Amino acid sequence: MLILTYDLGTTAVKTSLYDHQNGIFHLIDAEVEEYGLTVLPDGGVEQDPDEWWEKICISMATLSRNNPEQMAHIEGISFCAQMQALVLVDENTNALRPSMSYMDQRGAVQQRAVFDRGIKISGMNASTLLRSLSHTGVASASAKDPVWKYLWVKANEPEVFAKIYKWLDVKEYIAARMTGICVRSEDSAFSTLLVDKKSDGRAWSKAECEMLGVDITHLPKIVESTAIVGKLREQQARELGLQPGIPVFAGGGDASLIGVGAGAGTLGATHVYWGTSGWVGTTINKPTVDLQAMIAAVTGAEHGLFNYFAELETAGKCFQWVRDHLAADEINMYVDQATVADDPETAYESMYDYMSAVVDQVPAGSGGVIFAPWLHGNRSPFEDPFVRGMFFNLGIETGKSEMIRAVLEGVCMHLRWLLEASERKVPASEVIRFAGGGALSPVTAQILADVLGRPVETMDYPQNVGGVGAAMLVAVGLGVYATIAQASTQIKANHRYQPNPANREIYDRNFKIFTMLYQANRKIYKIMNESDDGGAGGSSLDMQAAASTAIDGA
Repeated sequence: MLILTYDLGTTAVKTSLYDHQNGIFHLIDAEVEEYGLTVLPDGGVEQDPDEWWEKICISMATLSRNNPEQMAHIEGISFCAQMQALVLVDENTNALRPSMSYMDQRGAVQQRAVFDRGIKISGMNASTLLRSLSHTGVASASAKDPVWKYLWVKANEPEVFAKIYKWLDVKEYIAARMTGICVRSEDSAFSTLLVDKKSDGRAWSKAECEMLGVDITHLPKIVESTAIVGKLREQQARELGLQPGIPVFAGGGDASLIGVGAGAGTLGATHVYWGTSGWVGTTINKPTVDLQAMIAAVTGAEHGLFNYFAELETAGKCFQWVRDHLAADEINMYVDQATVADDPETAYESMYDYMSAVVDQVPAGSGGVIFAPWLHGNRSPFEDPFVRGMFFNLGIETGKSEMIRAVLEGVCMHLRWLLEASERKVPASEVIRFAGGGALSPVTAQILADVLGRPVETMDYPQNVGGVGAAMLVAVGLGVYATIAQASTQIKANHRYQPNPANREIYDRNFKIFTMLYQANRKIYKIMNESDDGGAGGSSLDMQAAASTAIDGA
């Protein structure tokens, strides 16, 4: 079975061709094409939906050229994508304006108009918050949530608003362009925070839409991630170099599919993801919230299952930062200068490898240096937009190699903090699946096992697990597997990293200090950075925690 997947991230699309045979999802080939991200001075962050399509077509041209025979036998198309963008389309599925990214915070004015008044619970208008809870079980308390983007367009671009046929997200737009049909997968619908809590995730809340001023006719039909949206149309097939009539599946969001693609889609399985951001997720079967730790269950790709999800804003981004500002600047960790000049992208990849090799020579504990990986605020187990990163306990003997290892250890210690916070309500599995670009490094995987004190397993293609998860949706949708969880069990570990007992004492000591750094410096962070916040509020996952606040306080 040949499957095409499109992993639409924040800055690039990865187009992958998989062959599924005898329970194995084999990656035949993949192409990556980058697209733009426009950051506006008023808090706007936008992308061009036509550019998404253009880059998909470019990636397909290369993939087709390299795999001409396979392209005639594709059995399904699916998606993994960034979530909580606003893509508005007309009846012909043409985008009416640039997409407003999940990072766009221009809706702060609309959000404050609803929540920043009267008697408050957890900083939000009590009456409106409690009504939202009764309608949906959650509340849109962050200016970055999609409904405020929608209302911003309503207030500021009435000529655009008047032409809206449907309100979509990123992958839904691409699926609609392929098929002419507009839908939302269940996880995508949940991310709008407008789903009727009594509908088992299958229907929009009329009451919530009326309260917030959303035209419910703009919201498309909700379907399961494994559902066929429609068939690939002729014109779009020509543009992609494919045969028309290929089934196009609804797909899922990155937060929904990474766990299942990592082989952690069964009930009770836990995975750690280390990409630009990072998180700890455990598969559960009922909505669960931890207000204190700002951890919430979000709807998964499998109907009836949820991801108990605790996020770190910057994980791999920290290692990228240290590459650019410590390793690539002046430390004696240069790769061949001719290679750097001839092919910077390849040079950077080898730079990561070389950095890992150097880090592996530094003893556990980084000579007493601790790094706090909060380069862009933090979400869990504490939410604070003002907090920033730091190196703690630098000494005269500290070198850059110790600092670079401290960055890896700092990310791992925060992931341990997330894991321990998660286990207050949801037990984690004894063995942790490790996915994302960070899992490509055996050094990083071993540090994670040592810091967590648990076995850590990696799998083939750890940087492509979102695409693997998307491929699973096709296999389930076509009847190869009964459930996504069953498909997920086919992802076997390629290596297990056992924690080194010799490192336990030093990591336990450093972790205890690590968790004290925030409280010790919280007020200072606010003084230093409050003017940079922009009043954007928290993350989309904080809404369920806000809901719990209201319930506890009511």
